[in-house]
Amino acid sequence: AYKLADMQLCLQDHIDMKLDRCFDEEGVQKGASQRSPCRLNLLHRSPPVLQIDNFFTPQECNDIKSCTDGAYEVGSATFQGALSTRTSTSWFCNYDQVPALLAKANGLLNIPIEVMEEPQIVRYKQGQQFSWHYDEVPRPQLSNGGQRSATLLVYLNDMEGGGGGTVFRDLKSPDGTELTMQPKEGSALLFFPSFADGRPDDRTLHKGDVIVGEDEKWIIQMWIHERGYSASLPPGNLQHAALGAIQAKLEELGLNDV
Repeated sequence: AYKLADMQLCLQDHIDMKLDRCFDEEGVQKGASQRSPCRLNLLHRSPPVLQIDNFFTPQECNDIKSCTDGAYEVGSATFQGALSTRTSTSWFCNYDQVPALLAKANGLLNIPIEVMEEPQIVRYKQGQQFSWHYDEVPRPQLSNGGQRSATLLVYLNDMEGGGGGTVFRDLKSPDGTELTMQPKEGSALLFFPSFADGRPDDRTLHKGDVIVGEDEKWIIQMWIHERGYSASLPPGNLQHAALGAIQAKLEELGLNDV
């Protein structure tokens, strides 16, 4: 297993997450005695791909799924991906609906609130998928926040029936197969669509594999930008409106003093 120092070395061309603030040399969250600690696992070195176990509790997963009631629903992706096929349902969240996501991204991963894109809950049913695509922002849209520096995706349920993994076409697992992370309730996937200087990293081409069984796949995803980002959905969505809820969650998690 990789040590924290190895992980930080792999991240040096991307964003500085100051992981040693909250994680020990084994990649385990410090001082998390009240709950299962988060654990970092480096799945791929270059480009770096990290798995974060126990990022959400089962209760937090359920709470986020319930946010879809009355939320802003869209049938497909609204960003670049015209050449991709996405058959799923998405809901854009107000920032203050999902304080657990924002607080943990901020408190554990050192991500400023103002660079967070509006969080999006996605549900895939049997036979649905999101074919090969990049997360990078097309050039005409770079005026809002610059390039996407990171993708943070959290799986809200297990997939007993198979399929539904996040697959990277050009990255390999130790056994030589395409690097794949299977959905696991509460686990997060973190990777970097661009370098620190804003250049897209096309090695991160990936897909959401087709759902094979009858289980639905639920995720929440959030992109992190180079600079301050202004949300467009739902109308009137503002990061600073969530600051109170985020601070309360940070205090609950013991992350406000890190």
